[in-house]
Amino acid sequence: MSARIGLVDDHPWIVLGVTAIINAQPGMRVTGAAGSVTALLQFGSRFDVVLLDLQLADDSSPRDNVLALAASGAVVLAFTSGENAALVREAARAGVAGMLRKSEPPARIVRAIEVALAGETVATPDWAAALSGDRSFVDAQLTSREAEVLGRYASGQTADQVAAALFVSRDTVLDHLRRIRRRYSLVGRDAPTKVDLHRRAVEDGLVSPDA
Repeated sequence: MSARIGLVDDHPWIVLGVTAIINAQPGMRVTGAAGSVTALLQFGSRFDVVLLDLQLADDSSPRDNVLALAASGAVVLAFTSGENAALVREAARAGVAGMLRKSEPPARIVRAIEVALAGETVATPDWAAALSGDRSFVDAQLTSREAEVLGRYASGQTADQVAAALFVSRDTVLDHLRRIRRRYSLVGRDAPTKVDLHRRAVEDGLVSPDA
């Protein structure tokens, strides 16, 4: 079964071009495109990944749009010209899986969708630059030991493996992870799952996107 891709963009030529790129790939199909999130959701079908323009003519907010799409079960990618970093940060707070420039070549667009489908963060230099522009957003004030624990855990190690590597108990590692989650929550970057912690670690440069 092909992955179901949705597009939210109010520029018809963008929709036509991206649809052609995606539909030319095996295992992917654009099953809905609209100029607003409300219109896309009226298709009544489920989307696996949605490319979302952050600045739409209906003046809807990135936060509201991301939350509405996430509630439908879709993974959301910010699909933007990249000129407004504040909109990217707003979308990041709401839970997008990363950022994709509209000017990217077809191969990178396809690769970004593949990464999002795999449940990973699409971390590009533009994404990192937009996030790093707001220290209150990026800085979760982790201690050096918490950063080390997160780096290992987010890279795929289990709590037991982290404990063995750092010569501490498993309970100590779990305590660190609880504090890490609490610190991220305090700056509006909730990370309730291991996948979320991986995203935060990628955003903060603690692990590579491929870890």
